[in-house]
Amino acid sequence: MIDRTLLITISGIDAPGVTSEIFEAVAPAPVVVVDMEQLVVRGHLTLAIALELDASVTDSDAPGVLDQVRKRVRIAAGARNMEVATRPGVTLEIDLSREKFQVIVMGSPLYPECINIVTSTIAQHGGNLDRIHRIADYPVTAIRFEGSGVDHQTLRRPLAEVSVRCQVDISVQDVALESRGQYLVVMDVDSTLIQDEVIDLLGELAGVGPAVSEITAAAMGGELDFSEALQARVSLLAGAPATLIEQARELISLTPGARSLCRTLNRLGYQIVLVSGGFTNVMAPIAHELGVSAFRANTLEVVDGVITGNLLGPIVDREGKRQALMHFAQEFNIPNRRTIAIGDGANDIDMISEAGLGVAFNAKKVLRDSADTTVNVPYLDTVLYLLGITRDEILRSDRESKH
Repeated sequence: MIDRTLLITISGIDAPGVTSEIFEAVAPAPVVVVDMEQLVVRGHLTLAIALELDASVTDSDAPGVLDQVRKRVRIAAGARNMEVATRPGVTLEIDLSREKFQVIVMGSPLYPECINIVTSTIAQHGGNLDRIHRIADYPVTAIRFEGSGVDHQTLRRPLAEVSVRCQVDISVQDVALESRGQYLVVMDVDSTLIQDEVIDLLGELAGVGPAVSEITAAAMGGELDFSEALQARVSLLAGAPATLIEQARELISLTPGARSLCRTLNRLGYQIVLVSGGFTNVMAPIAHELGVSAFRANTLEVVDGVITGNLLGPIVDREGKRQALMHFAQEFNIPNRRTIAIGDGANDIDMISEAGLGVAFNAKKVLRDSADTTVNVPYLDTVLYLLGITRDEILRSDRESKH
């Protein structure tokens, strides 16, 4: 069979006009462009172009036409001191039945050995890498691997083991045609969105700090039932003045990157919901400041300016968080596969497991074992990289917020 296709790869120092000049050289030839991709890494350009002869070219004329294309490209690239490689007989058919996946690896730093282990693990499970792209260089290095040939679920467990072995964060996701549709992000608050445990702050202010903190640690580690632990801690606050709530609010510190995370997600059209085992009394101003779509939490009962030690309404516990995710997904008409849950403790397990993508953020081991992916750096906005959002998009949101 006569070869009617040609793959051309040009590489060298990038400069304005390179791509234009290459296509100017090819333009007179009776060929069509069927595929192309360009990548620039640290000023070095690699441009790949797949060409196919026009139907008007006979098989007898095909070799001569392709030869002429090669010569034209080499002359144009040579003028720029760039290297050219050509390969005939390129298979251009796309197998749409092949599973597609996306793997994002984050490290600070990211070592070559880790990349070797990640890519060999993908290959061992039948995956082929189609594209590799850096999406962030600060505060972590984040690399996105796009590939095909294996279901993303097949890769999750072996790459989770690689994550622990290499001490990097790895996210494995499906690549769907609707990947840019609307998403729902459901986020825990205490020790996730903020650096504090509000009940512990209230306990310190009320003079019962050690007793409250001890119960909190056991509950977040999965050693105690969350609802019982919450009621036990709240009861220790009985009789404390309600002014402690405002004092606790002023002591709260947002997790580094929290504002950037919310600002970027809002600009990209994501729905953000806060779901907390903490208290609406403290959370409402934070939710308003960050522009989230909705929030759900427990409410401390206050009577005559005094905290009674009771809670109002149903407790938002482990199951309550899962129900909240399902409720808000239905309210915003977002399918489960486009839901993302972020948390740190045992009471986030059901929410994390229910979500399309569950992220354990600096989490307790009991949650890390249940999550799809983990983040172990102290910057909440690095979660954006796991969603495939680049640092450039984050910086654009930051610039726009200042105008």
